[in-house]
Amino acid sequence: MLKIFLVEDEIIMREGIKKNIDWEKENFEFVGDAGDGELAYPLIIQKKPDILITDIKMPFMDGLELSRLVKAELPDIKIIVLSGHNEFDYAKEAIDIGITEYMLKPVTSVKLLEALHKVEKVILDDREKTAAKSGTDEETKFFRKLVSGSMSVSLLLKEGRALGIELAASAYNLLLLQLFAGADVDESHARIEKIKQGFEELRERYPIAFVNLGREEFWFLLKETQEYPLEALEKELKTALEMLVGTQQQTEYFGILGRRVERLGDIGVCYQTADKEFAHRFLKTRNRIYDVTEMTDAALDIESLNLSQTDRKVFEQFLSTGLKSDIEDFIEVYFEKIGNKNIQSMLFRQYVVMDIYIIAISFSQKMGYQKQELVELYGDEKVFVKVSDSVERTKNYLKKLLELTIDLREKVSTNKYDKILKQAKAYIEENYNQYDISLNAVAASVSLSPNHFSTIFSQELGETFIEYLTRVRMEKAKELLRTTSKKSTEIAYEVGYKDAHYFSNLFKKTQNCTPREYRMH
Repeated sequence: MLKIFLVEDEIIMREGIKKNIDWEKENFEFVGDAGDGELAYPLIIQKKPDILITDIKMPFMDGLELSRLVKAELPDIKIIVLSGHNEFDYAKEAIDIGITEYMLKPVTSVKLLEALHKVEKVILDDREKTAAKSGTDEETKFFRKLVSGSMSVSLLLKEGRALGIELAASAYNLLLLQLFAGADVDESHARIEKIKQGFEELRERYPIAFVNLGREEFWFLLKETQEYPLEALEKELKTALEMLVGTQQQTEYFGILGRRVERLGDIGVCYQTADKEFAHRFLKTRNRIYDVTEMTDAALDIESLNLSQTDRKVFEQFLSTGLKSDIEDFIEVYFEKIGNKNIQSMLFRQYVVMDIYIIAISFSQKMGYQKQELVELYGDEKVFVKVSDSVERTKNYLKKLLELTIDLREKVSTNKYDKILKQAKAYIEENYNQYDISLNAVAASVSLSPNHFSTIFSQELGETFIEYLTRVRMEKAKELLRTTSKKSTEIAYEVGYKDAHYFSNLFKKTQNCTPREYRMH
């Protein structure tokens, strides 16, 4: 729920707004009110509302001064100004401050709710944009530096702080988690998004940081605090994660909790031991978060080895969700499971190669590839003998086989997204001038959920839907400025903006000049 704070000096109007709206029903939380800006300011800083509703004319501190102060402290807050003055100077100053909505009194509950839901959409779009950028290259690179031991502690602390990750703690641990969400791309994405939302809530509750490395792989950094000793944090987080993922049917998971360390510089050691056992995620029983000591000390159950149906599913799952960076560990763990005695047999190695070869061919054919082109890529049955003359050659061939198959999978995925993005771009090109065009509408035009579409769009194009739409609109606006004598207000409307002032500000922000200056050049 978004949090609302109200500042209004007219007590009748303030009470009317506060009591005449069913805030919970409208999916809002009313967190406080005040009669003037001076009383309101410290409460707003404390409550950190998402939306501030404020009158302009108030004693002690007016709404514009309050808005300016609040924006300086809480730059993401959205502000709705209520005014009895239909004057351009007020509206202009409100725009300069960064007011989201400017409403003239008298204001009915219905009109205010319309404005609130309009602002709510802006906030959710902004958060979607931010979410699309979470797990960005910068965060991923930082976590990789953290576990590699390649940076000094002082630089880690500084860089982490710049990314909003506070690293100072008395002890640390890592938890590596893989989700397996099923074959239906759209439905599985929706389940993953719900789980990721749950992860965000856990981050608010516990002293942890996490990053999404793609393909539903997550790394969690656990930090000991006075409130949460590391042992208690490990136990609570494991339980919370298992319960969270368990609520999403058809979603499996596998996790490894590393060995705790007391120094930030030793996180690399923690990661190395955890990552080695994390490779078992394609082979070991799922729906459990293991402690690394359980894995290290456990004896292999060679008698239960079954190279038929069970291992076929393991390889199919790996080909569906694994990364090329996982291949080496996966093959090593697989051979470890087979057992040294079995793998010394050349006949047995030929059987393993043949079985995995057939799995790769079958998997690739399901993606639309023809058998003949796959044989040319993978080799024919003669290869079974050639690559089985030593354990090392067998391993190398299987690693290459998996790498080639994953390359084919990524190619299909990219081609599929190319078609979707081409359709989405065409829809935007046709509808950019509609002021109510939205991510939801474009996602519906390509038959995807908004969350899934948003992720694909930003990952494949390198910019969010809002950024792309703005760029299209600005290019159209520049074309009209160059080729017509239309006023900026007319051009704003023709490219999809109802508010000419907003259009002018956005044009200046994105093009580094005003529409008038652009035309003069």
